Amino acid sequence: MTVGALSSWGRYPRFAQTGHGVAWRADLPGELARLAAGHGALLPFGNGRSYGDSCLAVSDQVLHLRPLDRVIAADWQTGVIRAEAGMTLDEVLRLAIPRGWFLPVTPGTKFATLGGAIANDVHGKNHHVRGTFGCHVRRFGLVRSDRGRLELAPGDADGLFAATVGGLGLTGVIDWAELQLMPIKSSLVDVVNIRFDSLDEFFALSRELDGQHEYAVAWIDCAARGASAGRGIYMVGDHAPDGGLVYDDKPKLSVPLVPPISAINGVSLRLFNHVYYNAARPGRHPGRVGYEPYFYPLDRILHWNRIYGPKGFQQYQCVIPESAGGVAIGAMLDAIAAARSGSFLAVLKRFGEVASPGLLSFPAPGATLALDFPEQGERTARLFATLDAIVREAGGRIYPAKDAHLGGEFFRASYPRWAELDALRDPALLSRFWQRVTQA
Repeated sequence: MTVGALSSWGRYPRFAQTGHGVAWRADLPGELARLAAGHGALLPFGNGRSYGDSCLAVSDQVLHLRPLDRVIAADWQTGVIRAEAGMTLDEVLRLAIPRGWFLPVTPGTKFATLGGAIANDVHGKNHHVRGTFGCHVRRFGLVRSDRGRLELAPGDADGLFAATVGGLGLTGVIDWAELQLMPIKSSLVDVVNIRFDSLDEFFALSRELDGQHEYAVAWIDCAARGASAGRGIYMVGDHAPDGGLVYDDKPKLSVPLVPPISAINGVSLRLFNHVYYNAARPGRHPGRVGYEPYFYPLDRILHWNRIYGPKGFQQYQCVIPESAGGVAIGAMLDAIAAARSGSFLAVLKRFGEVASPGLLSFPAPGATLALDFPEQGERTARLFATLDAIVREAGGRIYPAKDAHLGGEFFRASYPRWAELDALRDPALLSRFWQRVTQA
């Protein structure tokens, strides 16, 4: 079954992928062999929530795994679920929440697949407590072109489990995964919102409160300059002790089409950020919200990536070591504001010390900053070059799942174990990202 043209979430770079749908796990080895023979290198593809070119095959031919969305087994007494790799996190939540369970780690979208969450070793607002998604994966199935079907668990002899967690879909095709869920008593989240006026104040709040709460994250005004630079809203949260276990199935808004030009520009960005910041009152303000607006604010608008217009957008996410975090992030915000660019949903948080089982996992102790930028050609390239220089000087690195620009030298210096992953890469699998950062 051939699927229509697929793309990454950022819709940049523009290499339309032809998806070859796989409806049954039993068909995977044959489809993998057939496509490899006919097209050379290919790639597994989930629900297209990676931002750059890590989900784009060099041949533009992908195995579309989204139809593999079935539960294989679930123990609702212990919270262990085994499901096919194409099942989305949202579909897991639909089953788990009414039974008193939640994802132990969740990224900012619930529309990623289980396979994609493992391949990118996603992280969430509670990295300081529970680490990455891969920390909670008990085992998974992997189909390789050269070794057939494998079942992998942490500590396997040849390191394939560790290489696959955060391995960007290059070590084989994940066809199922077993995940340990987290118990909850309510689907509501108790939050405290605190407006801050500087990066120093953010880091002080983070050091004080991160350890007291399950979740911690900040929105930062990346358009603010001068005395207002570094201001934002710090938000901590915990699953509420009561209030019901309700899956959120409210109707969603949708962006129906791609506008002829990006709706995100300097004027709209500064206006939104000014209003959003000033809507938060000074002081500490507790409240209670549903899990969806807290964890997945952008998922409430379907196809929101279309607002960036026909050229798409790039996300820039980095992590900076603790010792350099304040200075480097301040310099990055200065550069972004000076370029009159940036994001209306800029996220700043601190990673903790919990080690990931993945060989090339992105998180490391320190501060991580993530922003979306409308693609503007040379203007974007100049800004990213400036940001890269700041990050590299600080000893930081870029998140491959969000990247569409990183040079090979910087990548290889940031991820010195990349050659170990390359040695374990399935010979039939190659992405445009991996070709760009390892073969150039």
